[in-house]
Amino acid sequence: MLAAAALGLSALTASCEGGDLYGIDSPDWLTNRIDSIASEKENQKEPELEGMMEDVYTIGKTDFSTGWWASFTKYYVIPDGQTWNAVFNLNINPKASNTYKNFALILCSDAARGEAGYTEYGAIRFDNQPSGNSEWGNHIDRSLIESNLTFAKDTDEGIDKLGGKVTLTIDRSDPNAFLVRITNGTVTKTYTQKTPLVNLNSDSQNTNIRAFLVPEGSYIDFKETNIEPIGGCTSALDKEPLSMEISGVPSEVLLGAALDSVMANVTATIQFEQMLSKTVGYTDLQLEVVPDMNTVGDKTLIVMYNKTFKGASSQKIIVASKAFKVVKELSAFTATYAVPTPRALGAEDNTTPWWSVWTDNNIKIEPKETKIVSFTNYAGGMNWNNYVAILNGADASKEYAVLRADNYGWGNGYNACSHSCTQTDDATWAAWLAAMNGAKVSVYVTNNGDGTADMKAVALGNDGNTYTQTYTGVNNIDPDDLYLRFTVDNSHIIFDRELGATDCSTGWNQAFSQNVHVAPHQICTVNFTNYSSGANNWNNWVAILNGADVSKSYAYLRADNYGWGPGYEGNSSLVTYSDGAADWAGWLAAMNGAKVKLTIENKGDGTANLKAEMAGTDGKTYIQSYSGVKVDADDLYFRFTVDSSCIVFE
Repeated sequence: MLAAAALGLSALTASCEGGDLYGIDSPDWLTNRIDSIASEKENQKEPELEGMMEDVYTIGKTDFSTGWWASFTKYYVIPDGQTWNAVFNLNINPKASNTYKNFALILCSDAARGEAGYTEYGAIRFDNQPSGNSEWGNHIDRSLIESNLTFAKDTDEGIDKLGGKVTLTIDRSDPNAFLVRITNGTVTKTYTQKTPLVNLNSDSQNTNIRAFLVPEGSYIDFKETNIEPIGGCTSALDKEPLSMEISGVPSEVLLGAALDSVMANVTATIQFEQMLSKTVGYTDLQLEVVPDMNTVGDKTLIVMYNKTFKGASSQKIIVASKAFKVVKELSAFTATYAVPTPRALGAEDNTTPWWSVWTDNNIKIEPKETKIVSFTNYAGGMNWNNYVAILNGADASKEYAVLRADNYGWGNGYNACSHSCTQTDDATWAAWLAAMNGAKVSVYVTNNGDGTADMKAVALGNDGNTYTQTYTGVNNIDPDDLYLRFTVDNSHIIFDRELGATDCSTGWNQAFSQNVHVAPHQICTVNFTNYSSGANNWNNWVAILNGADVSKSYAYLRADNYGWGPGYEGNSSLVTYSDGAADWAGWLAAMNGAKVKLTIENKGDGTANLKAEMAGTDGKTYIQSYSGVKVDADDLYFRFTVDSSCIVFE
C-alpha cells in the first residue's frame, strides 16, 4: 500500500503543469511536516564564515604514524574580544581502534612552546570520553563539555564519524564568556564557559591567547582561517624546497656493507617555502658517499633532494651531509649510571674546605666502560668553588688526575690531555659561576681501555643554559685499575638518588631525572628500586627517550608494555615483549619495591632498544622490552619520570 501511495503521488505531480509535491496545495499535515524538516535543515546548516583566508598545509604523517606531541599546526593568536574560525580536513586512520586517534586543540598563553612564559590553559580533543582523558588542564572544566557522540572507553566504535571537513570556532567576543565549538556536521562538541579566561600571560597587559592543533594517529589538511597565523598563511600553490635536516645515519658501518642496506633508516625533514615541511624516507632521497665505501676510515654521506612540496621536479637541488665511519669492527662501549654515597657531600653553607671530604665509594670503571654520575651542584664564590672529579686507582693515593669544573686540573695523567669548555671570556665565566649554584650536572668518565680516559660534564645551569666541560686523553692510566670519586672546595653537591615523593604522591610528568646521553653502539645500565601506589599498572617507572633538547621526544616507554611517541607509533619494526601480562594483578603488587635493572642500547643505526629486568617482591623476575624504537643515533638521551610512583637509584 505504501508503494502504491508513493506512486500515486508521483503520477499526480507529473500530470499537473507546474505541480509541486511539496507545494501549498498539499494537505496541511504534509505542508507542516515539510516546513518542519526545512526548518531543521536550516538550523543544522553551518553559518557562512566571513573573512576566511586560504591557509593550505598538512600536519601529521599521511601514513597515520604521527605520535602524540610530535606534529603541530601553526600558532593562531586570538585577541580578547575576537573569534577564530578555522576549517580543515581531519583524516582518520580507517584501521584506527582507539577513540583518541584524532586531534586536540591546545590553548596556551601568548608564548611559543619551550619559551619562557609558555603556560597551557589545557587541551580539548574532538572525541568525548567523560571517564577518559579527552580534556585536561588546570583551566579546563570538563563539566562544561557537551557532545552528541560520547565514548565510554578508548576502544568504542565510531571514531570514523570524527573525520571529514571540520570547522573549529574559538569565540572570545563576549567579555563574560568563552566558547569552543568543533563540528564536522555529524559530530559537534562544545565547551561553554560562562566566565572569561584568566590571563596566563606574564605581561598582564597582554590578553591574547594562542591556539594550535596536535594530531595523533591522524593527519590534518588545513584549509582556511580568519586570523593570520604567526609566520603567515600558506597558499595552495606548489612550494620549492629550501633546506633539509637528515637523521638515521649510522655512526659506524662495517666494511663491505651495501649502501642501501645500512642507510635504509635515513630520513630527511625538508623545509619548503611558506614555512611548510615534511619528512621523507630513504627511497625519496639521492645518496652518495665521499670518498667511497670500500676502505676503512672517515666518510661523508651526501644526501640530495630535488622535489617540490607536491612532488614535481624542483628548480634546484638541496643538499645535506653527515659524517660516519667505515670500520672493521663496530665499537662496543658500555655505560653504567652510578650513585655515590653519601647523598650530600659538603656543608650546605659551603664552608667545607678543600680536600677535606670525599665520596665514600670508589667507583670502578672497567675498560671500554663509561660511568655516569648525576648531581646538583651548589657553588661558592670563586670558579674553583664547585665539584671536583678525581681519577685514581683502587688505592686512592694512586692518583691519575684531579679535574675541576672550571677547565683546570693536575696530575701525571692530566698534562697530556686536551680540555675545553663553553666559557670563553670573563663575561661568560661570570655567568657560568652564577648559573652553577643549583646546576643539574651529569659527569661521564670513560675508560678507553688503552691507558687513556676521557671526562665530559654537562651542566644545566639555573639560568636554563647548558654548559659543557671536557677533558680528553687523560693518560698514564692503568686500564684495569681506574676509579672515580668526588670532592668539593667551599661548595657542596647533592647526589640525585630519589625521583618522586617517597609516598608515591607525585603525579604524572611532574618530576624528571637528569637527561643522560647514550652514544652510538653503547649500552647504558641503570639500577633502581621502583615503588608504586598500586592503583594502576601505569603507576610505575616510565623511561623517556629524547634528544639533548628534551622537547625532541622519540618515545615514552612504560613498565607495563605500553608506549607512545614518533619513534614508537606506526613503527613496523618495533617489537615489544612483556611477561607481566600473564598475571597483571600479581605483577602490580610485586612492583612495589621491585629491584629494576634497566638497559638502553643505542644501536647506532637509527634505532634503540630498552630492556627492564624487574625482580619483584614476590621472588619472581619480570621482563619488559622494547626493540627497534626509532631515534637519532647521534642525539639519543634518556630520562625517567613517575606517575604516582617513586624511583630510588642505586
